[in-house]
Amino acid sequence: MPSIESEERPILAETRVLARLSTPVALAQIGMMTMGVIDTMMVARVGVTELAAAAICTSWAWSSHAFFQGLVQGMDPLVSQAHGAGDGEGTALALQRGLLIAVASSLPLMGLWLATGPGLRWLGQDESIARLAQDYMVARLPSALGFNLFVALRQYLAGRTIMRPAMWVMLTGNVINFFLNWVLIFGHLGFPAWGLVGAGLATGITNLLLPLGLWLWIRHFELHGGAWRRWDRHSFALSGVGHYLRLGVPIGLQLALEANAFTVAMVMVGWIGVVELAAHQIVINLASFTFMLPLGISIGASVRVGNLIGRRDAIRLRIACRAAFLSGGGVMALAAIGFVVFRESLPRLYIGDPTVVSLAATLLPIAGAFQIADGLQVVGGGLMRGMGRPRAGAIVNLIGFYGLGLPLAWLLAFPGGLGVVGIWWGLAAGLGGVAGMLSLWVARTARRPLDELSVGSG
Repeated sequence: MPSIESEERPILAETRVLARLSTPVALAQIGMMTMGVIDTMMVARVGVTELAAAAICTSWAWSSHAFFQGLVQGMDPLVSQAHGAGDGEGTALALQRGLLIAVASSLPLMGLWLATGPGLRWLGQDESIARLAQDYMVARLPSALGFNLFVALRQYLAGRTIMRPAMWVMLTGNVINFFLNWVLIFGHLGFPAWGLVGAGLATGITNLLLPLGLWLWIRHFELHGGAWRRWDRHSFALSGVGHYLRLGVPIGLQLALEANAFTVAMVMVGWIGVVELAAHQIVINLASFTFMLPLGISIGASVRVGNLIGRRDAIRLRIACRAAFLSGGGVMALAAIGFVVFRESLPRLYIGDPTVVSLAATLLPIAGAFQIADGLQVVGGGLMRGMGRPRAGAIVNLIGFYGLGLPLAWLLAFPGGLGVVGIWWGLAAGLGGVAGMLSLWVARTARRPLDELSVGSG
């Protein structure tokens, strides 16, 4: 094993490679998140109740979608390792099966979204918020299929280190979403002012256009060259689909456990009051925005380590893991500083209500406290996916969030009397636990023989 001193230059080189892979992905993720930020800011102009409903909708949509998106992302190690090994056939098969799973998984997801209103009432949410949320999610139904297909095409390209098309398509989608929001929320160009429902329609239409735009880009520039095959019986082989799902299900569980932890936190905030829910939504929206940076690094890191496993480069694999952790923790340290310094001004970008702004300013330093842990845990999850060990993320999320974070959040918020502040401290503790466990797991896994990390094509 090379000494730390001899690895300093390789770490810098890997950081540059990771930056090249991650920057377009991070920008695409920021573009995706910007759609939610724009929705939140524009809906906030309608009213506090609508903003609270948007908060519930955002959390409900992500928590219900996370598992199915994870199923599609089962292609991550399949594509990246096949590409690293020069296996175009295996890469193409992973895409075909990913598209099949994207379509199939959109159906139960639509069913969950149609049950939004009854589900929120069962969870004790305000009747007016549950009703608004139901209408919004019905309007957003096309997103279930559209975004799944976009994820499949994005991951197919990303695993082959083709990052920029998804970025440009997503940025274009933001322009379309903003325009449709302006038309449908406020009633321009002869359309009625549909408010929150208009935001749902705008998101649904935009998310249908995203995979169409990316597929046209792939075809026009022949980005599928060398990694495409005709559909045949092997594309639908149960053994191959089953192999894909053995990777996708743990990834789905990892994403679902994390997303639903924040949904449970949102529900607890909803028990406290509408003002608290609105402030929570602003802060979680900001935290989610900064999270897109390490998430982009995580996707780039997953691709990089998968490629290195395919190329059989064990030493570079370990260096790439270190570079990824340093990058993810570093960008979130900067985000944490920003949250503390601008805690008074950031909430005013969303809403002018002084009570909501004051409470959000109180929460932002706490959100800043877990930014570094958030960066480390998402990078660790990406590294484990690239190394073909997605179950690690599911296990540590179960322990960190449900064994530590959420119980502590409830204890601090209600018996402890801290309210929404206690909920945020509980989330911070959960993220810290997940980050620590994943960091240790990555370090151990990266030293295993490469043959044990190869996932094959199924």
